[in-house]
Amino acid sequence: MSNIRHTPQAPTRARILAAGERIDAHRHDEHQIVYAGSGVLAVTTDAGTWFAPGTRAIWVPAGTVHAHRARGHLDLHLVGLPADDNPLALDAPTVLAVSPLLRELILAYTHDPDDDTPERRRLLAVLRDQLRASPQQPMRLPTPTDPRLTAVCALVHANPAEPLTLAALGAATGAGERTLSRLFRSEFGMTFPQWRTQSRLYHALRMLADDTPVTTVAHHCGWSSTSAFIDVFHRSFGYTPGTHNRRG
Repeated sequence: MSNIRHTPQAPTRARILAAGERIDAHRHDEHQIVYAGSGVLAVTTDAGTWFAPGTRAIWVPAGTVHAHRARGHLDLHLVGLPADDNPLALDAPTVLAVSPLLRELILAYTHDPDDDTPERRRLLAVLRDQLRASPQQPMRLPTPTDPRLTAVCALVHANPAEPLTLAALGAATGAGERTLSRLFRSEFGMTFPQWRTQSRLYHALRMLADDTPVTTVAHHCGWSSTSAFIDVFHRSFGYTPGTHNRRG
């Protein structure tokens, strides 16, 4: 990323981003929790893209160069924490599950960021406790470094509905199936089917944020049926795709 902006303090605040609006590459000397009260949030670094709807938040460690992009009308909430305050002990961006209680804590804490009352400090203490209890979620699209893997990922992203096997993708890009399978595991830490599901879910969230009908999303993103899409989506995010834009 070029033209990286350095903002020493990670802000705590709420702001609205229009669909497609970006916050360009920047870094903080502090940690930050990034949460979308509505819409879908994508946080991108050189290592990949992490994505989260309203049941997920993204932990961005201090010093991480990152950019934000809104999918749909984004109600963005940011919570900054000092560099020596890492309740999660995480040194890489991570998607976290957001319980109803944690959601309300984040919304309340970012409502009036200039408030420094004892009550608000107690609110932050409870928020930190809830963060520690938040399960980590594998909602990430890593950036490939091997050119063979880059070519395969580009083909899948360009047409997520195409049910090409890894062997067929290898034939199209001049790489062997076993080589590609090894690369998915070594670079991404997941199998090709696992990665493709992540890719399809990312495309699905983007389309749902634009009010695309669920059946259209299921077809466009490669699920064999609408019911199969609903099942995978519900298991991944904890709610059905039909309720996506009614949340928050």
